[in-house]
Amino acid sequence: MEMNGSHLITASRETVWAALNDPEVLKACIPGCKELEKQSDTEMSATVVAKVGPVKATFKGEVTLENLNPPTSYSIVGEGKGGIAGFAKGGANVSLTEVEGGTQLDYDVDAKVGGKLAALGSRLIDSTAKKLAGEFFTNFSNHVGGSS
Repeated sequence: MEMNGSHLITASRETVWAALNDPEVLKACIPGCKELEKQSDTEMSATVVAKVGPVKATFKGEVTLENLNPPTSYSIVGEGKGGIAGFAKGGANVSLTEVEGGTQLDYDVDAKVGGKLAALGSRLIDSTAKKLAGEFFTNFSNHVGGSS
């Protein structure tokens, strides 16, 4: 599954960068996130409940931040396991650009799913991923943009 997009966030690039690295902000913005803990400056663990079509599962995963270039860009690499529902793993490149009115956040995701999730078909998985990404960026934009 590949997905990319961009969002304008009405906050400074430094504010957006700080929020992208703040586990409390991310936990509040990620749909279905039950736990998010920072293990180190570059590692986080999370528990997320997600529903894809008829399959609802709790995913436990680890995320590592790589290629850090504060406050401009980084890469996220992670894997989540949802028991019998399957797994998801992949990565994303995130970049922040100062623009008039705030910061443009661009992302490019490449992920793979397996198990029961993979059996649901790529169209359902892609539409669910786009919906969840949209919810995250709406939440994140409201949370970060409202605080600056």
